[in-house]
Amino acid sequence: MSEWKQKRFWKTATAEVVDDGWTVTLDGRSVKTPAKAALILPTSGMADAVAAEWDAQDEVVNPLSMPFTRSANAAIDKVAVQHAEVADMLAAYGDADLLCYRADAPQPLVDRQAVTWDPYLDWAAEALGARLMPRTGLMHESQDAAALAALSAPVHGMSNFELAAFHDLVSLSGSLILGFAAAHDLHPVLTIWAASRLDEIWQEEQWGEDEEAQELAKIKEGSFLHAKAFFDAAKVT
Repeated sequence: MSEWKQKRFWKTATAEVVDDGWTVTLDGRSVKTPAKAALILPTSGMADAVAAEWDAQDEVVNPLSMPFTRSANAAIDKVAVQHAEVADMLAAYGDADLLCYRADAPQPLVDRQAVTWDPYLDWAAEALGARLMPRTGLMHESQDAAALAALSAPVHGMSNFELAAFHDLVSLSGSLILGFAAAHDLHPVLTIWAASRLDEIWQEEQWGEDEEAQELAKIKEGSFLHAKAFFDAAKVT
């Protein structure tokens, strides 16, 4: 990642319109991805966010402070060249979705899972045409093939930028349905994130919080919030 270790050489980062969308220039010079591809972005909002990250850099460029830039690079350099494979991987979460694997005890946890997760499954059945069925225990049981196909189609229909964000929404939550819920603004994003952590929150309530686990959870939460923001910024209206 030597390209990220350069010192700041520009005075102004600017979002600019180009033939295929938007880009960002540094004193008039177009930004490239790590793979040296043109940084062509789908919306002005995303371009403004990327430009703001470059403009906020101090003497040395810090990629950890540039999440929109990094996600845009991933969309162009990684997702674009294997869109179908990424979509297949994410769609496969539907056959082992977090929301479908339920505890058989204790009863308060069983009840909380049902109250929290069942409405998401009901929403998916109505809004996405896919009824996934919950199971008790950890043994895998395949879901209905028609339901999985219904969930796969919209994943494959996402743009490279949407899919880059959706990857994190699904992989961080462990749930294809929660990823769709975030993408569709079903609930506030923090509510959806909390639903993905139901089992962890339950354990914390029973045994107390672990400091390292809490720190990791906050990092993942931040990444989930960014993924939602990037997904929204990728929408072409």
